[in-house]
Formats: sequence, C-alpha cells, structure tokens
Amino acid sequence: MIAQYLALKAQVPDALLFFRMGDFYELFFDDAAAAAAALDIALTRRGEHAGVPIPMCGVPAHAHESYLARLIRAGHRVAIAEQVESPAEAKKRGSKSVVARAITRIVTPGTITEASLLEPRRANWLAALLPSPSGEGSGVGTSAQPHTAALAWLDLSTGAFHTLAGTMAQVEATRAALAPAETLVPETLLPEFSALPCTPRPAADFSAARAAAALKSRFGVATLDGWGQFSPAELAAAGACLAYVGETACAAAPLILPPRQELPGHHMAIDAATRASLELHRHNGRHSLESAIDRTVTAAGARALAGDLAAPLTDVAAITARLDLVAWFIADPLTRTATRTALAALPDMARALARISIGRWSPRDPGQLASGLAAALALKRQLQSRAAPPALLAQLLAQIGTGGIGPLVEQLARTLVDEPPNELPGAIRAGFDAALDDLRETARDGRSAIIAMESRLKAETGIAALKIRHNNVLGYHIEVPAARADPLLRPESGFVHRQTMAGAVRFSSPDLASLATRILSAADHALAAEAAHLEELRTAVLACANAIAATAAALARIDVGAALADLAASENWCRPQVDATTAFQIEAGRHPVVELAVNRGGQRFTPNDCNLSADARVWLVTGPNMAGKSTFLRQNALIAILAQAGSFVPAAAAHIGVVDRLYSRVGAADDLAQGRSTFMVEMVETAAILSGASNRSLVILDEVGRGTSTYDGLAIAWAVLEAVHDDLACRCLFATHYHELVPLTAKLASLASVAVKVREWKGDLVFLHQVAPGAADKSYGLAVARLAGIPAPVLARARAILARLESRREQTGGIAAGVDSLPLFAAPATAATPDALREKLAAIDPDNITPREALDLLADLKALATR
Repeated sequence: MIAQYLALKAQVPDALLFFRMGDFYELFFDDAAAAAAALDIALTRRGEHAGVPIPMCGVPAHAHESYLARLIRAGHRVAIAEQVESPAEAKKRGSKSVVARAITRIVTPGTITEASLLEPRRANWLAALLPSPSGEGSGVGTSAQPHTAALAWLDLSTGAFHTLAGTMAQVEATRAALAPAETLVPETLLPEFSALPCTPRPAADFSAARAAAALKSRFGVATLDGWGQFSPAELAAAGACLAYVGETACAAAPLILPPRQELPGHHMAIDAATRASLELHRHNGRHSLESAIDRTVTAAGARALAGDLAAPLTDVAAITARLDLVAWFIADPLTRTATRTALAALPDMARALARISIGRWSPRDPGQLASGLAAALALKRQLQSRAAPPALLAQLLAQIGTGGIGPLVEQLARTLVDEPPNELPGAIRAGFDAALDDLRETARDGRSAIIAMESRLKAETGIAALKIRHNNVLGYHIEVPAARADPLLRPESGFVHRQTMAGAVRFSSPDLASLATRILSAADHALAAEAAHLEELRTAVLACANAIAATAAALARIDVGAALADLAASENWCRPQVDATTAFQIEAGRHPVVELAVNRGGQRFTPNDCNLSADARVWLVTGPNMAGKSTFLRQNALIAILAQAGSFVPAAAAHIGVVDRLYSRVGAADDLAQGRSTFMVEMVETAAILSGASNRSLVILDEVGRGTSTYDGLAIAWAVLEAVHDDLACRCLFATHYHELVPLTAKLASLASVAVKVREWKGDLVFLHQVAPGAADKSYGLAVARLAGIPAPVLARARAILARLESRREQTGGIAAGVDSLPLFAAPATAATPDALREKLAAIDPDNITPREALDLLADLKALATR
C-alpha cells in the first residue's frame, strides 16, 4: 500500500495527498506533518518504510470538506486519491491485491466548487496573467501588438469566463478589481511577480494556438469570432486557465461558459491602492462600501453587486439603463417588495448547475434547479404584467426561461420529490416509475416480513430479548443475549452461529437469509433505478446549461436593481445625472458608509457640496486633523463609483461626467515586505497617478509630502499640485496642511481653495464638518493633540516652541533659521505653571460659591501664580 501511496504522491509533489482508506483520508510522511500542524490534529507513527517509522494522520471522509477548507486557507493544495474499485473487485485480482486508487481531483483556491468551501456572496475567480508577449515559442506575441498584456479569469462555481487585453496598468487594475483566489503566471516570469501571491505554470500552458484549439473543441465551434476578436495574448491567458482546470479536475468536466471579451476602457480603472484606501470591498475591511450598501437577497445578486462596485461602467447608455431599472423599482414599492420576497426564496442556481456539471452533486442540486426555475418563470410572469417596464428589465425578462427551460422544469417536477435528500434513496417521486415503485414496495414488505419473523422467532424460542438486526458486515442477523444462546447453538436448532460478543451471540437462519436476499435485491435495484433517473436528469440539465446560466444571471441583475432601489428609498438617495461631460457637481453629498454609522449612533451626518467646474476643477482643501477632510475626499470618490455602477447616490443632487480612472492617495501605510517606508509608498502611488491619470480622471490626494522634512514635503506637494492642474488637467481634490500652497489660487486659473470649518469655544475645538470657500487660518494641531490625550507638560512645551517659531518666522526667513534661538532645555516646572493655574480657574463654578470660599480660592490662585 505504501508503494501505491508513493506512486500517487509522485504525481502531485507540490500538493498534500488525501489517501482514501475506508472511512478516512490518510496522509503520510511530510504531508502528515504539514497537515497535522495546519489542522491541529494528532500526528502518529505506524509501520516502517526503509527502516524509519512512518508519520501519519487522518481525517474522517464524511467531514473532510471542513478540513479541506482549513488547508486551502493555510495555502496548501490538496490532491484527493479515491478508491476506484471495491475490496471484492480487488480480491478477484488476487488475495493480496491492494484496492486500486487514483487521483480524482486536485483542490486549489481557484478551483473550488463545493458550497461548504465557498463564500456564498463572493465570486471565486481563477485568473491567468500574461504581462507581455513571451516569444514565438508560446505562440503569444505579434509585431502589431508588441506591448499587449492579457488577463483571463474563470469562476468554476458558476462557469463565468472572461478575457481582457490591454496595457499592463489596465490588466493590473482589472486583476485588483477581481481579487482572484488564485493567479496563474508563466514560471519563466515568476521573478517579476515576487510581490504577488501566484501559482507558477509551465510556459507551454500559455499557448495561443493550443488555447484556440481547446476552446473550439470544448464549445464545438469552427471559429471563435462569434465571441470576439481575441488577441493572441488573451488566448494564451485563457489557455492557461483551461490547462490548469483540466489538470486539477482530472476526468471531471466542469461547467465553463463561452468566453466573454472585455474591452479596455469600458470600465472605470481603479488600482489596488485606491481600492484599499476607499475600502470598496468586504475583504478591504469590515466598514467597506460593499458591506454598507448590500441589500441583495440572493447570493448571486450579492456577487453581481460586488462586480458592479469593482468595475463601474463608463458607457453612459449602460449606466442610464441600470439607473432606469432602479428608478422603476423605487416608483413601485409594492412590486419592489413582491420581487424581493420572491427572489429571497430562490436557491443559488448558478452554483448548483456548476456542481452538476463537474459531477460533485447530490439529488438536492437538481431539486434546487426545479424549484428555482419554476419560481423564476413565475416572477417573470408577475413582472411582465406590470406597466411600462424599463428597457433593461424587458431585456432581462426575455433572458429568463429560454432554451427549453419550460420542458426541463416540467421534467424535474415530474421526476423529483418536492425536497430531495442529499443522498439516495428517496429522490424520485412516487408514481413516476411503476417498476421503481414495485421495488420499493417489495423492500417495504420485506421489512414488514422481518418484523413478523422476529415476533415468530421470539414465540418459538421463548427468548423475549431476541432481535433481528442489520449491519454492513453480517447483513441481517439474529441477536440474542449470551445467557440465552445455548439452545440456538445446538446443531438441531436450525440456526447458524455467526458471531460471539461479550454480551450477545449472533445467528442466521435459512429463512432469514432468503428473506434478506429478496429485500436487499429489491433495495439495490431501486437504488440503481433512482441513480439512472438522476443521470437522465443531469443530461437534461446540462443540455440547458447556457439557458439556466442566463436565467440565473438575469435574476441576479434584477436582485441588484431592486436592492439598490430599496436602499435609495430608505436612505433618501438621489438619481445622479451621468453624461459624457467633465462635470462633477454634488449637492449635499454624504459618505455612504460613515453616514450609516453616524445614524446608528443617533446623530446626523453633515452633508457638503462639491463643484469641480471648469474654472475650479482642482480644490485645495485645508483644515485641521479630525475635521473631516479625508471623509470629504472619500465620499466624493465613492459617489462617483456608485453613480457609474448604476446606483443612486447619497446626495440631494449629482451631475457627474464619466470618470475613466479613479485615483486615491489617502492614508498612510508602509510595505515592509518590499522594503518600502511610508513615504516611499506614498511617492510610488503619487507617481502612478501622475503617469496614469487623464483629463477625464478623478484624483483625490491627501497630505502629499508628509513623512519627510518640511521643506522637502512642501516642495513636493507644490510641484504635484501644479502638475495635476497644468499637465493632467483632471478633476482633483487636494487636501493639505501646507497653508503656503493657498496663494497658488491666484496663479493657477482652475484652482480653488476651500476649508473644513472649526470653532474654538472656551478653549475647546469644535468640529463643524462643513466645507466652505476659503482657507484654514491654522492647523489646530495642538488642540487635536490635547484631544488625543497628550500630557499637559508636553503640550505646554509645544505651545512655547510654536510661539517662538511663529514670532521669528518673518525675521528669520523660516522655521529652520529660528531653531537655534529656541530655549531647548527649558525647565519643565516653568512649563507646568500656566496649566495648573488654568485648571484651577476652569474648575470654578461662580454661581455656587460662598464669599468665604471665594477669598480662600483667591489666595490659592495667587500662590499658584507666584510659584
């Protein structure tokens, strides 16, 4: 057996091998050590190999999926070796023959299809990235496209398959939007992706010619032109996906829909840094935009909404169609509620279809399709009866129930019980197959005969404790207490001794053996008949796979529209005007995530306007920390994303010219793994903006230049501001603490200065969170430091230094020139005196003090002042 294990392990040296042995999956040698550590299970040693004890561990087969999930999350690939023959079949080959085993699949993060291993509301993408043509040997490059990069991505849990060719920046932005579970790259280019978690693959897998042949063969077409004009690089990336799926699925045939070609520029480009800083997706943080606005009632709808936020549209007509759908559901609350109620009852048909296709299914999956498709047809009839549906809804309804879905629903309903079990028997409806019903009746009658035989034997033997039982080893047998077994052990008793245990003895009899044969034969034949009917259903389902997938996609889009309508109606969001201009005018805009949190706390979010008109397309935003500058910047970026995703937006009114690329340089973070400091990360992100943004882009920059010396930072911020204004000519919100930049509003024609308002009240800083024209008079850094809990002596010392710097700024020419004259070693006690006096004064309540207490207090204050 160990020789068999080692032979199988040699086929998958980079994966842990689950080796099926009866009711367990066992792991041996290094695999056992790795799995035991990851799963926190016992590592044992049994037997020897080459004179060394064999490490081993195991997991129960019936619960192996939960262990698989933990190993995948820990970064392992797992190969499954199943028994492909029964022990009886193995014995026919020889008494010492080992049961044959074969690797039936390899489980990796990007090839999971089991519902228990997937997040229901998140797509599970497998991506293949080809950064540039890899030469003639791969069949990728052409002289006409010398710099084409490509990305292909596939979700085996739904069959969705896409490709994109473009610049490396476009491909990287798309990959960041997808956040794939696994990314394939050519092993020859692995050094280029040292910072990217990826799976290296042979360069031969990235072959355009092989991919074209594989796609034509899979879909039975003579040309791929009907799906798009795929570049060689796109085909190469698609081929890598297909090759990997073929290797990991082994003999299974997963569902893969025809590839959909995505064209560059059809979606708003958002790089990974911007996605992280804006917290767009669930995996970016628990206070993400996706989590805040997701009111979908189906898992497929949630995945579609996540895709919309990841890749907002740039086509005005498509955006308008989505907005029309949302507006229609807002205008008809009764239809919206009825639609959401109907959708909430639907199963995840796309993933059920994928499981049926790949062969990892149960009777419950066709049962889900039966109920889901029937409900989809009912919802279609319901929505078609409504007046004046928008164009997108009419298109979606036409997509539901086509391609033979009606007859399939009838066949499924006629064949299956209403709620099929996870395992056979019991999935086929009574009355569907008369022969199957007869077999079931024979099995049921046999069980009744068993009960009757048990009663008769009790009477004949006088043993009231006699039982007829069944197990997988002995089958049906008679069991009596050991103390009463002697009469049955006599040769003339008619009973055959089978097994003696501590407290019981087991027997068989000719009558019981004959009855058991009839029962088991009927049960086996019934089970085989049910399996045959299910296979017929599987064939019928796969014949309608494309139509089922289209129906599931249409329902998901309807779910998104109704969910966004529910959100907009309850939160008072407005419909944005989206067009091809460069306008960006937001009236009373709010941050969609922060507002929900503020509302939960019983407070009210302060809305703000933003008008990046042609003569003020760059706003210089000043104000103290904690005043809300970053919130203001982010909320406008999120409003642009929501609008182009086809959603209403949190504002009183909004007019947005299509944004082709969105850049956000907000927040501070380092990258220690790549040896990058916080300032270096900031500069890299700023460089990407300056090299990638266009005049149709929206850029938000927060505190450019921090993290280095004052003069260096100011110089960088000044130069970046000029470049954004003059060279990029894009719409930009530029937040800064460098008040020296404010005078640039007189020199840069399209630069406007705004400030976040604050007030000082009785020594406290009050944040108004209002953005208004003008500039902040100071940064209020010491006031914010006091709110943060900086000790009073430190604050007092800071005030003294600040006063000296400000008093000498004009005569010395700046900060550095005045540092030498500062009292660097001032006594701490001197710094503490004003604060002690102030604290004493602040504690006085003039309305509740007696004359005597006032005299004592005056003496105390005098003593403090003279210290």
